[in-house]
Amino acid sequence: MADLRTRYLGMELRSPLVASSSPLTGTMDGLRRLEAAGAGAVVLPSLFEEELATQGPPAGAGAGGQAGYGAGPGAYLDLVSQARAALEIPVVASLNGVSRGGWASYASRLEEAGASALELNIYYVSSRPGLSGSDVEWHYLDVVRAVRRATRLPLAVKLSPSFSSLTNMAGQLVEAGANGLVLFNRFYQPDLDIETMEVLPALELSTSTELRLPLRWIAILHRRHRVSLAASTGVHTATDVLKVLLAGADVAMMTSALLRNGPDHLRPLEVQVRDWMDGHGFETVDQLRGQLSQRSVPDPAAFERANYIKTLASHSASGRRLPGVPSDGAGTRSG
Repeated sequence: MADLRTRYLGMELRSPLVASSSPLTGTMDGLRRLEAAGAGAVVLPSLFEEELATQGPPAGAGAGGQAGYGAGPGAYLDLVSQARAALEIPVVASLNGVSRGGWASYASRLEEAGASALELNIYYVSSRPGLSGSDVEWHYLDVVRAVRRATRLPLAVKLSPSFSSLTNMAGQLVEAGANGLVLFNRFYQPDLDIETMEVLPALELSTSTELRLPLRWIAILHRRHRVSLAASTGVHTATDVLKVLLAGADVAMMTSALLRNGPDHLRPLEVQVRDWMDGHGFETVDQLRGQLSQRSVPDPAAFERANYIKTLASHSASGRRLPGVPSDGAGTRSG
C-alpha cells in the first residue's frame, strides 16, 4: 500500500490532504472530525488584523472550543491551545492582514499557545495610483521579516497570483524568512446590488477549474527555491490532489470541497490517491512529487507562452469553433 506521508514546513504529515482555513477548522468538533477523516494537518480560521485593533473577548472566552471569524484574539488563543492538546496532527495558526505591527507581536503569542506553524495571509488589494509594484512587494517583504524576527515557528506565506514576476517574488520571500508558500490567496470579489445601490459581499465556493492557476505556478516554482509549496484553490477530487503533487506541491489544501461535502470527503480521496499510486508503481509521495514540474517535463515551455498556443490549437483540432470564427475559416471582425 502506498505511503502517503509528506513533509510540509519541516513537519512530517501522515497525508498531503490538509484542511485549509474555514469555519470547519474553527471549532474543536470540526477539528476532531477532520483529523478522524484523515487530514494530515489543519489550518485554523484566520485571525484578522481588524480584530487585533479592537478589544476582543478575553482569554478563556473560547473555552467552548470554538473561535469563528470575529471571535477575537482571546478565543483564538484558546482554540490554538485546545487544538494542540487534543489533536495529534499539526495545527497551523493563520493571521490575515496588511500591516506589520499587530502581526509581529501576536505571532509570538501564537507560538506560546502551542501553534505548530504560522500562515501569513497577506490580504492586500492596492488601489492607490501612487503605489508602485515594487512598493507593494516591499510591503509584503517587510511584514514577513517582522514576523520572522518575532517567532521561531515555521512560516508560510499565502500569496496573491498578481505579482509581475512571481518567481522572483517567491525567492525574495524565502530570503525574508518564509519556509513555505501557499498558492494562492483567493480574493473574494464584491458584488453590486442595483436596487439597493449597495456594495455587497459575495462568497462563491471554488471548482476544480480554478486549480489550473496554482497548478501552473507550483510546477514552475518546484525546486527553484528551498521552500515548501502548498496548493490552495480548486482542490476537490483525488485527481486534483495527484495533479498538484505531480506538479511539485508538498500538500493539497482544501476548503470549498470540505464545506460542500463535509470532513468525511477526505476518506474516499485518500483511498483513491493510494489506489492510483499503487496502480502506477509509486510507493511514496516523494517518488511522484514533481514528476510533471517544469524542470521534469520534456517541454518546459508548456507552462509558459507556448501553452497559450497549444490551448487554442487543441480547441480547433477538436472540431469546436472558437467564438466569432466561422467553420469555413473565413474570419470576420467585430467591432
